[in-house]
Amino acid sequence: MSLQKVTFSNKEGQHLVGRLELPADQHPHNYAIFAHCFTCTKNLVAVKNISKALTSNGFAVLRFDFTGLGESEGDFADTNFSGNVDDLVAAADFLGENYEAPTLLIGHSLGGAAVIFAAAEINSVKAVATIGAPSNPVHVKHLLKSGLEEIEATGEAVVNLSGRDFKIKKQFVDDLATKSLPETAKALRKPLLIMHSPQDDTVGIKNAEEIYVAAHHPKSFVSLDGADHLLFNKEDSRYVGEVISGWAKRYLPVGERVDPSLRTKHQVMASLAASDGFTTQMKVGNHYLLADEPESFGGNDFGPSPYELVSAGLSACTVMTVQMYAKRKGWPLENIEVHTSYSKTHAEDCENCEMDSAKIDTFHREIKLTGDLDEKQKTRILQIADKCPVHKTLHSETQIITKLIH
Repeated sequence: MSLQKVTFSNKEGQHLVGRLELPADQHPHNYAIFAHCFTCTKNLVAVKNISKALTSNGFAVLRFDFTGLGESEGDFADTNFSGNVDDLVAAADFLGENYEAPTLLIGHSLGGAAVIFAAAEINSVKAVATIGAPSNPVHVKHLLKSGLEEIEATGEAVVNLSGRDFKIKKQFVDDLATKSLPETAKALRKPLLIMHSPQDDTVGIKNAEEIYVAAHHPKSFVSLDGADHLLFNKEDSRYVGEVISGWAKRYLPVGERVDPSLRTKHQVMASLAASDGFTTQMKVGNHYLLADEPESFGGNDFGPSPYELVSAGLSACTVMTVQMYAKRKGWPLENIEVHTSYSKTHAEDCENCEMDSAKIDTFHREIKLTGDLDEKQKTRILQIADKCPVHKTLHSETQIITKLIH
């Protein structure tokens, strides 16, 4: 995963701060925006876990702090639900101008209600997912009950939410009353995934039913049985991210990480387009993978480098050869690890050793053996390691015959 700090402006010109998470081993196939819960921030553990699950499935995820929260500018007391929706639109504009327009919106709790409203205003969005969302924003009023009378009487009140004090103004409460989520969900006509826990004691499961009934197909409901509202259990939040990833791919243009149409009569094929830098698609036997160069060399680091692939072949061949030998001998070798690195180093014994520039290809291989082996067995295993086929190939004179094909 690659993490970038980003800043963009809201409707009022205030700076909102977010984190853009990118997949570690590929260009993102889709961009998503995550809307956090009421008075939360982008750094809620559940938000991070869900985002990581999405990036591991090829999505880029922008999570940011709404106006007046976390690192973002503005006074929370002057914000309202409509402002949250505007912040989501601003985030989508930012992605469209600097990366790619978002195709997926995800919202948690009140953020879930916000993404349904925002999706109606963001044309690029093709799918929406909610987690523990209220069926109407006015539901939040029950969290403010300790200060509602004061808000009505004086126009504002300080309300304690999750152990923190927040100033809430009457305009916030009034704004909630103007928003009808069922009507918006009914008119949305975009694929909708509703996730909710039957044990949610903050936003009851009835809310999920009301959203589901109001929305048109395609719509889906997934029960988060046993989860709490804030998804404090890591397994719950990771599960949410994995489910959203799998569900969204049905409605979004994902494409293949590696082109499965690669065909060859040979054992290995590599294909690289001019526009892909060093990121190379490969068919290795019946398997598909990417090869690349590290970022320091101008690559994307989406896959192993050519020499890492050679080192991998040596390591794999070594463990296979040794285990096969140990099993044939009936030796108690429980496990073998082979750690290999490649470099060019000065030769210890060569004709041009007097020249500072004389270097040879060197593979540094370290072997760890687990099992009740005596010293004689360990010595013999090291000898067998040097006899693995790939090791012999690297030591022998080889030839590469090249020709053009059409």
